[in-house]
Amino acid sequence: MRKAERAIVTGVYRKLSEKKHAEEMLLELEELVKSAGGKVVGRIIHRRNSFDPVSLVGKGKIIEIAAMAEELRADLVVFDENLSPAQHRNIENVVKTKILDRAQLILDIFAQRAMTMEGKLQVELAQLSYLLPRLTGMGKKMSRLGGGIGTRGPGETKLEYDRRRIKERIKKVKSQIEEVRKRREIQRKHRKKENIPTAALVGYTSAGKTTLFNLLTGEDKKISEALFTTLDTILRRVTLPSGFPILISDTVGFIRKLPLELITAFRATLKETVEADLLLHVVDISSENFREEIESVEKTLQELKVQNKPIIKVFNKIDLLDKKEYFLEKNQNSNNGIYISAETGEGKEELLNKIEAVVMKNYEIRTLFFPYSTNLNWKEIQKRAIILSKEMGKEGIKLRVGTRKSK
Repeated sequence: MRKAERAIVTGVYRKLSEKKHAEEMLLELEELVKSAGGKVVGRIIHRRNSFDPVSLVGKGKIIEIAAMAEELRADLVVFDENLSPAQHRNIENVVKTKILDRAQLILDIFAQRAMTMEGKLQVELAQLSYLLPRLTGMGKKMSRLGGGIGTRGPGETKLEYDRRRIKERIKKVKSQIEEVRKRREIQRKHRKKENIPTAALVGYTSAGKTTLFNLLTGEDKKISEALFTTLDTILRRVTLPSGFPILISDTVGFIRKLPLELITAFRATLKETVEADLLLHVVDISSENFREEIESVEKTLQELKVQNKPIIKVFNKIDLLDKKEYFLEKNQNSNNGIYISAETGEGKEELLNKIEAVVMKNYEIRTLFFPYSTNLNWKEIQKRAIILSKEMGKEGIKLRVGTRKSK
């Protein structure tokens, strides 16, 4: 087992009013380091009127960071802001240890979590897209680092870091992802033929989406406190209280300052979110920063152009609230969302009823009777309706079906 790398995390803010937010982001950065397998041994937070284009935090602060890294025997320094290629090189020349920014750290975690071929391809594309503009001086740096946080790729693949080879690899990976996209599109069209509505779980990482997915579907999908444990979309059928079916998908969690390369690379997976009839926005109500986390998810949904879809806010983890009964009583008549505990199952029925109420705005349930003398075209019926039940009588077949309302 590889020894945990010792990390120093550092943040910078420009206004006094931004200090609290910067401290919260630094705590989140610490959790990201832990999720990547590192150990935080030091932290620095710094205020300056403007970001230094040369080294982000200024020459004096970089010297201070270098001294701390040497004293604490740090293996790497992680900056909460995304560094330009020049800033990256300039800082590394002074600090003399591995330098990562927030985007690179998140990409590294995704590289560790990717299990399927699709997930690995998408992470590799994101890493290569991040790496391409930062190639100058990378050969020397990579040979010195060896391995560990920030250097992992899908399958620990070794690459020769030159522009031509990386461009060729990006082209090949994009082609492979396009093939995956085409297969997903065929599956999606097949589902649409069955007329079954879909709901996608979205939310901040660690909001409890996977726990909720397991609760609703009866799955036993792996749950972890670590960030970004779900990279590959999974779809499962769920029966609503009336017997009406719905497909629910669990998707990758969002986070503040999510690297653009990841959003771009994961569009094939996020397509399930784009195509869904309904979004279930899962919120960790026990988090002190749940409002900021809601804003971050909503911003990402805007980037995906899905903010106008029907959305149910699912406030999860009410079992962790200190004054749960008071909180629920205060919010019981609120239209802001559903309050649940995916861990204990509290609120499950209320959520299913809410999902059904939203979904059934676009469907109607009808009872049809066909005498045995009728030559039934089952394929045609399944194209036009969801068969909820079938009853064989003395004179014919009675079907209970759900059909989409005409717009």
